[in-house]
Amino acid sequence: MKYLLWLLKAAIFFTLFAFALNNQQDATVHFFFGTQWRAPLVLVVLAAFSAGLAVGVLGMVPRWWRHRSAARRAQGAVAAPAPAAAAGSAPELPMIHGI
Repeated sequence: MKYLLWLLKAAIFFTLFAFALNNQQDATVHFFFGTQWRAPLVLVVLAAFSAGLAVGVLGMVPRWWRHRSAARRAQGAVAAPAPAAAAGSAPELPMIHGI
């Protein structure tokens, strides 16, 4: 199984490497106000992918913070000491649900 995963990773790498070698022509990206950027096509594709990844991560950050704070509040509520149980009864075990 380990060799199969290694082979899959090597195939993906060589496919992307061949893509980069086949797309070395200059591409021009036109921005606003007459500005432009000339670079090899593979760099333009990589820059677009990186920009999309960054925008996606930044879009998810507020939701991640909300989930982390909710998980901390839930963990704090579970860890808070329960009122004294009646003598002779078994203590209740906390139910911990994590994300």
